[in-house]
Amino acid sequence: MKKKWRILLLAGLLVLIAGAVLASIKISERGVVTVQTGKVFPTDLTSIVTASGEIKPRNYINIGAAQGPAPITAIYVKEGDHVKKGQVLATLANVQPAADLKAQEANLSAALADSAASEAAVKSADDNVAVAKAQVEHDRADLQQKTADLKRSQELFNSKLIAAQDFELKKAAYEIAVATLDESEKRVSQAVAQRAQAAAQLASAQKKVAQAQAQVARFQNVLSQFQAVAPLDGVVTNLPVRVGETVVPGIQSSTASTIMTIADMSVITAEVNVDETDIVSVKLGQPADVTIDAIPDRTFKGKVIEIGDTAIVRSTGVAASQSTTSSQEAKDFKVVIALDIPEDLVRPGLSCTAKIVTATRSHVLAIPIQALTIRQRGQLLPPNARQRTATDPQSQKRAKEELQGVFVVNNGVAQFREVKTGVTGATDIEVLSGLKEGDQVVTGSYEVIRTLRNNAKVKVNNKAPALQTTTSA
Repeated sequence: MKKKWRILLLAGLLVLIAGAVLASIKISERGVVTVQTGKVFPTDLTSIVTASGEIKPRNYINIGAAQGPAPITAIYVKEGDHVKKGQVLATLANVQPAADLKAQEANLSAALADSAASEAAVKSADDNVAVAKAQVEHDRADLQQKTADLKRSQELFNSKLIAAQDFELKKAAYEIAVATLDESEKRVSQAVAQRAQAAAQLASAQKKVAQAQAQVARFQNVLSQFQAVAPLDGVVTNLPVRVGETVVPGIQSSTASTIMTIADMSVITAEVNVDETDIVSVKLGQPADVTIDAIPDRTFKGKVIEIGDTAIVRSTGVAASQSTTSSQEAKDFKVVIALDIPEDLVRPGLSCTAKIVTATRSHVLAIPIQALTIRQRGQLLPPNARQRTATDPQSQKRAKEELQGVFVVNNGVAQFREVKTGVTGATDIEVLSGLKEGDQVVTGSYEVIRTLRNNAKVKVNNKAPALQTTTSA
C-alpha cells in the first residue's frame, strides 16, 4: 500500500508541475499576437494597368445620305468588300436632279453658242476697224498728193503757165481728198464704236457662260450627292440597308441615316476604358499586351497612341460634363492602343483586354502589397504621451496625421516603420525608403495588420493554413 500511495503522490506532483508550467506559458503568451511575416527582398517590378474595351479601326466613316429622303436604287458592294477612294458604293433615286442637270447643260450650250457668235462679231469688228484705219492712211496719203498738186498748180497759175480751168480742177481734187479723209476718219470712229459694242456683247455672253457653268457645277454636285462614294480606301464593315429602303439625311441617331460604314483597317486599335484612379499612370507610347476574347491563347503587342481628356460615366458611356446623373459615379477615360496585328485576323467590335505597362524597375527592394497599412501618428505614441497631446491643439492635429508604413518584427516585437513606396507590381510594391534588405515585416493576416498596435509582442507562424474538409452525413 505504501508503494501504491507513493506512485499516486508522484503522479499528482507531476500533474501539478505540468499545470504550473502550462499556466506560466499561458501567462507569458498573454497579449502576444500571432502573425505571418515576409522579408524585404530585391526583385524586378512591372506596373500594369488593366482595362477592357473593343477592337476598332483607327479611322472609319459612316456614310449617310446627303440628299433625300430618297429610296436606294442600287448597292454595288457587300459587307466585307475592299473599296477604293472615290468608288461609287450605292445610288439613290435621282430622276429630278438628273433632269435639272440636263436643263442646265442645255442652257450652258446655248450660252456657249451666244459667246461664240459674240467672239465672231468682235473679230469682224476688229477687221472693220483695221480696214477703216487702212483707208484713212490711204486717204491721208492721197490728200498729201493732192495738196502738193494744188501747190504746184497755184504757182503755175500765178505765173500764167496754166489755164484757170486746170487750176480749178486741182483745187476741186484737193477739196475732195480733204472730204474723203474726213469721212474715212469718221468711219474709223464708227468701226471702233461697233467693236466696243461687240466686245460688250461678248463680255455679257461670257458672263452668261460662267453663270451657266456655275449652275451646271451646282446641279452636278446635287446629283453626285445621290451617290454614296467611298471617302477612303478601306473595308465595308457595316451595311444595314437594302435596295428599296429610304434613307433620311441629318438624323445621326437614326439607323435610316446610315447607308454603310467604311473602315480603314490598315491601322487597327484597341479602344479601352481605363479607370480614373489609373489614368494618371498612363502615358503616350507606353507598351501594351492585348488579348482578344475571340482569339484565345494569343497576345498582341501595341502601344498607347491616344489618351482621352474627358471622363466618361461608366454606367451610361456619356461624357461626365454632359451626364445628368450623379457626379459621384465611377468614371473611365478612353485610351487608344495601336496594335501590331494582321488586318484580316480581326473585325471591328471584338471584345479585348489590354495590359498597359506603365513602369518597370530592375533589382529594387520590394515587399508584399498586403504588408502596407495606415496609422495615425498619435496611435504610435505610448499611452502617457497620448495623454499629453490631448490638451494641445497643435499636438492633436499632428496626432491625426496619417502615416503609411509596415510593422517590422524585431526580437518578438512589432514596430511600426514609416516607408515611402514606388512602383506597384502584381503582388509586390517597391520600397524607396524606410526598410533594408532582409527586414522581417508583418504580412498577415489582414485582421492582424488592421488592428496590430505599435510595439506589440508577436509570435511568427508562417505555416500554411490547413485546408478545411467537409464531411457529409
